[in-house]
Amino acid sequence: MSLPKHGFWMSSPSFAAAEMARLAGYEFITLDIEHGAFDLADLERFIPFLKSIGFEVLAKVLGPERGPIQQALDFGADTVVIPHVLGKAHAEEVCAFAKFPPLGDRSFAGGRTSNYAGFDDAWVAQQDSKTRCYPMIEDHGAVEEIEAILALPTVDGVFIGPSDLSLRRERGAYSRKPGDFDDLAKVAAAARAAGKDWALPAWSPEEKEFATKNGASHAVLIMEHGALFQGLNIAKQTMNEITGK
Repeated sequence: MSLPKHGFWMSSPSFAAAEMARLAGYEFITLDIEHGAFDLADLERFIPFLKSIGFEVLAKVLGPERGPIQQALDFGADTVVIPHVLGKAHAEEVCAFAKFPPLGDRSFAGGRTSNYAGFDDAWVAQQDSKTRCYPMIEDHGAVEEIEAILALPTVDGVFIGPSDLSLRRERGAYSRKPGDFDDLAKVAAAARAAGKDWALPAWSPEEKEFATKNGASHAVLIMEHGALFQGLNIAKQTMNEITGK
């Protein structure tokens, strides 16, 4: 069983934070475009920078729509992570925007990915094979139809959203309850059976262990804001211990 790649979750286009993550040995970046502070100009600059220093780039796009999906791929993202996929029929519709016809319905742009030139059939095949599409599993219907979603030819893997999934499965705020891990196990087993990737935000030791034992392809280890807050707290707590404050 292969070990998961280790990732860093970024909510802003911080070049320094990305460089530090690379120095620390992280292998991929998840860009939270949906909830983060990114505009198109940021993405146009930041994605090529991340790739130039050796990162795989997973772009969690603004929503399950054609424009955000195509823009992230045109800027050079390796993978689009599509939030708020409701089930198999919805996945079939929106994941098509990540692949060219006849496989999908992505529109061609003669920009960075085609070296600012034209294209041929070999280029189309290469793009469809190289760029990845991971619908997010964060809705009740997506869990219930996970096998059908993974069977879609436009789906290369799935990315679990545990927080939204817990809320939508009526377990309340995500707190790593047994039911949460039951859902994670269901998705992991379906992905293994389909021979496709699955990714997880693995903030806690329990999630990191689960991702490792269950064959996750990608485990996001920490968030940008969480890493900064954790560092600030450690320094402050150390000083408090010294001063007795």
